[in-house]
Amino acid sequence: MDANPIVSREAWLAARKAFLLKEKQLTPARDALNAERRRLPMVRIDKTYVFEGADGKASLFDGRRQLIVYHLMFGADSPPLGQ
Repeated sequence: MDANPIVSREAWLAARKAFLLKEKQLTPARDALNAERRRLPMVRIDKTYVFEGADGKASLFDGRRQLIVYHLMFGADSPPLGQ
């Protein structure tokens, strides 16, 4: 991978302002896409899921109405979480 060029502060500031303009142009489209995602239909989960947690048995929702799932993917050489 090629290293980024080293430039003067003025050149960096000009590049940064040009990039910021692109970011600002993208923001309304990203906001609209995020709003569309929030309007997606949901799926009712009627099955009872029970897991063995650090404090014993725990249900999937544990008394909460909604569940947020984070899916993390690591490389084969990544250490296990918590290590």
